[in-house]
Amino acid sequence: MAKKKDRRVVAPSSDRRKDLVEPPHQLARSTSSSNRNLAITFVIFFVLSSSSSSYLQQSRNSKGYDLAKRFNSKFTHISPVWYDLKSQGASLILEGRHNGDIGWISDLRRAGDAWVLPRVVLEAFPAELLAKKKQRKKAIDLIVSECKEMGYDGIVLESWSRWAVYRVLHDPKMRNLALQFIKDLGDALHAVTSERNNKNRLQLVYVIGPPHSETLQVHDFGPKDLQSLSDAVDGFSLMTYDFSGPHNPGPNAPLKWIESILQLLLGTNKNTALVNKILLGINFYGNDFILSEGQGGGAITGRDYLSLLEKHKPDFRWEKNSAEHFYTDDDHNNHAVFYPSLLSISMRLEEACKWGCGISIWEIGQGLDYFYDLL
Repeated sequence: MAKKKDRRVVAPSSDRRKDLVEPPHQLARSTSSSNRNLAITFVIFFVLSSSSSSYLQQSRNSKGYDLAKRFNSKFTHISPVWYDLKSQGASLILEGRHNGDIGWISDLRRAGDAWVLPRVVLEAFPAELLAKKKQRKKAIDLIVSECKEMGYDGIVLESWSRWAVYRVLHDPKMRNLALQFIKDLGDALHAVTSERNNKNRLQLVYVIGPPHSETLQVHDFGPKDLQSLSDAVDGFSLMTYDFSGPHNPGPNAPLKWIESILQLLLGTNKNTALVNKILLGINFYGNDFILSEGQGGGAITGRDYLSLLEKHKPDFRWEKNSAEHFYTDDDHNNHAVFYPSLLSISMRLEEACKWGCGISIWEIGQGLDYFYDLL
């Protein structure tokens, strides 16, 4: 499967398919030049994990590791998914050092100049972490110390979706504490010089989910939050994918939906420096949906996709409104397979260029090798 989503929690909301953009049809009812001028090319590759015991057992995305070195010159930042910050009784613990591969980082740096910013997911109980000053300081100290000891160039922080699920963002006081925590973490990282270049400071990239409707909900990350964090955060990884799922099959990231999200977040913002910090999410994975009764299916990697092509030898269709290719696997249309193509990726790169954004790829190791020719 393309990715493990047990820790990527989605905030409660209305159906964003209805609120932001309608696909041209429900598939379940269907019968029938280089873009290196982007400000930042930020890529993520996944390390699969199983939490069946108290200690994470890791399985490497080996292709992601290899592609990070092979195409290093095309990337500005690379984010291996290595860390979780968790509550442990009344204290905190940062899990994941055993994932840190110093040899790979050394190889990566010999191959190019991409910064290495491991992802940290804040799984600590939000009310405890945010409400207590000592807890906030402890969390920041753990993260900054790990960067120093391991020689990282900073981190990618993911927390907003979890805070939304715990409803801490519905409380104005707690929301302000959440924003202040991110600011304090950014300031603490910026106070530390990079191990490999003392002219650079450690960086903070923050993961943000797309608004779930045309009207911002209280838990959504919106323009005011973006402005509030602009000095403390070096980049905002915007998750403009996962528009559809097994229970509402369709395109992964309709282009009109992406346009509406950027319009909602940025509007007529003329602050070029802030706009450049938006990293438009581009999926390198696809989906194979079951359209018959008992709908299901899920994410697929490039290898899965090539196997499906060999098996079905399908005729592709271009879905104009979403700007994605897909096919159905037989005369009964029991499956619909959406997977990125050179054209769909190119159109999203053009959208990022139009706004002046960078891009973030989820994730290398899941796409086809020739996708990187576009970067």
